Amino acid sequence: MYILGISAYYHDSAACLIHDGKVVAAAQEERFSRIKHDSSFPYKAIQYCIHEAGIDPSKIENVVFYEKPFLKFERLLETYLAFAPRGFRSFAAAMPIWIKEKLFQKYNLIKSLESIFEDDINWSEKLLFSEHHLSHAASAYYPSPFKRAAVLTLDGVGEWTTTSLAVGNEKKLKVIKEIHFPHSLGLLYSAFTYYTGFRVNSGEYKVMGLAPYGEPKYVDLIKSHLIDIKEDGSFHLDMSYFDYCVGLTMTNEKFHNLFGGPPRQTETELSQRDMDLAASIQKITEEVVIKLAKGIAKETGEKNLCLAGGVALNCVANGILSRESIFENIWVQPAAGDAGGALGAALAAWHISLNKDRFHSDQRDEMSGSYLGPSFSNSDIEDFLNDCGAIFHKLDEQKLIEKVGLSLTEEKAIGWFQGRMEFGPRALGNRSIIADPRSKFMQKQLNLKVKYRESFRPFAPSILDEYSSQWFEHNGSSPYMLLVADVKENKRLEMNDEQKNLFGIDKLNVPRSSVPAITHVDYSARIQTVHADTNQKYHSLISYFNDLTGCPLVVNTSFNVRGEPIVCTPADAFRCFMGTELDVLAIGNFLLYKTEQDSDLKNNYEEKYELD
Repeated sequence: MYILGISAYYHDSAACLIHDGKVVAAAQEERFSRIKHDSSFPYKAIQYCIHEAGIDPSKIENVVFYEKPFLKFERLLETYLAFAPRGFRSFAAAMPIWIKEKLFQKYNLIKSLESIFEDDINWSEKLLFSEHHLSHAASAYYPSPFKRAAVLTLDGVGEWTTTSLAVGNEKKLKVIKEIHFPHSLGLLYSAFTYYTGFRVNSGEYKVMGLAPYGEPKYVDLIKSHLIDIKEDGSFHLDMSYFDYCVGLTMTNEKFHNLFGGPPRQTETELSQRDMDLAASIQKITEEVVIKLAKGIAKETGEKNLCLAGGVALNCVANGILSRESIFENIWVQPAAGDAGGALGAALAAWHISLNKDRFHSDQRDEMSGSYLGPSFSNSDIEDFLNDCGAIFHKLDEQKLIEKVGLSLTEEKAIGWFQGRMEFGPRALGNRSIIADPRSKFMQKQLNLKVKYRESFRPFAPSILDEYSSQWFEHNGSSPYMLLVADVKENKRLEMNDEQKNLFGIDKLNVPRSSVPAITHVDYSARIQTVHADTNQKYHSLISYFNDLTGCPLVVNTSFNVRGEPIVCTPADAFRCFMGTELDVLAIGNFLLYKTEQDSDLKNNYEEKYELD
């Protein structure tokens, strides 16, 4: 039995196809449309999922949407009535879209499905609706390796819920507690994202990366005025400081006066205050998450915890949660945001609505390393490279690995495009830019010359799983790059007094370990452990680099530039390679060097490459 899950119409729309409870394919629409955080109906992602399964659309038993639009509309109306007459502008701005599209979402979903598939299928009979946080909870629990677990979901808001606690026991999953809008840890973090000059729903991870440059000076001020945190982690916001219920922005004048001025204008220079604000809201988030976890452990007695929702992508908080050892085991859904809602909706239908049993394989979990997107054959890649006039070398796998390994030791920036694309926001070694972590200048070079993004942004290491505990203060696996751990003391470099006393962005220029390209200013790193059973080729490459250098890790960042989704196709990869200062492209079993490419072809791609 095939079930198709869909998330759409807010941000990060996606599709997922499961077969008898097992995930067959999943992808975000943005990867195909090339519109970052694309929220439109996932036409192309659905078509990919059906193609990957090799089935006729009539084989789909159910299509499940990840939330209930009428409940969301109810929240909009009740919020307006509660704050009226304030908020009329935002209400008036939202109403035309709701009336035109969202109130008729079932009709629109059916028409969209009919437009993809010409078959005479009654999609109305097949269409189901999940609830937003139940979809998140199902995405976290059912693919996890646990037979029973507590499940914590945190995000901005679903229909009404912003935080939920559920308990899973085999095929059963029941939500037992919720915190409702407008009280939201996700929206609180987004308010500070907005205030520090970053884009809401995409810039939160920038705030997390900026936090170590600052001091958490505003924690007491935040707790005195903005949020009341109880011992069990439940919380209440003072809405008089926020504008998201009634206005078109996240914060208001009262908020701005509290912190001494208006929001930072996007693209202007970051101040020490911005860094301190980032550090402060990050500290508040960590406190709430830890207290919630302790309360959940006490209430449920469960030994395992699963996490999903946008806040679960806060890998710094996840790392602290892991070190606290409140639970014996923690598992985070790699597509924890709204894209993962498509997966959760399909799994909720299978296990809850259809009452089907779970199965447990010998794998660490049921996500297949999150390599659930499209792949391309070597013949397809070769045809493309020939058509576009590229100069390339066709190699067997071992020779490719050797050439790339040597290029890494020469401090080259390398595009690495292999196998199936990852599902979720992280590149995990199939759509990655990789580099030598021992380089003192690689972090700045990749940010400014390849990624075209802020210089303060840290990079993650991909490390062979068997070496992880020798390099980082973390025992266990982290295959999805969803937790931060400190670099081991014996890998750190001693700083002099002058270096220790540096403030803010000046900290960036001090090498802090033997692998400075992946060591953040607080000695931390967002680690990905690499496993031969889920990604043999990437594991072999890092193993060869380790043979050459004695370093069992590489820099891994997503294969894209600022403002653009991660590459999906060979054409996307070649365009990014030619339009940036990447030195080498390893795509399938083909190797391309920038210096060998025709200068006219290079100039043509640079002219066409639009940067944010």
